[in-house]
Amino acid sequence: MRTVLDLKAGEQGIVRRIHGRGPLKRRFSDMGLTKGTAIEVTKVAPLGDPIQVNLLGYELSIRKEDACEIEIE
Repeated sequence: MRTVLDLKAGEQGIVRRIHGRGPLKRRFSDMGLTKGTAIEVTKVAPLGDPIQVNLLGYELSIRKEDACEIEIE
């Protein structure tokens, strides 16, 4: 299983599944992070947290612990 956390800057993938429950899963859905969405990692902070991604034409910064909940293909 690959997650967004496995991607390096400039790499992209397609969201396959969102793990997690409750508020986290709903928050991802509200931001447009749903199954089939193309996601590209644009920047990674020097210590690896946060990770900046581009999806649906906008930039989004997510924490490492949240990025490992987004399974990609």
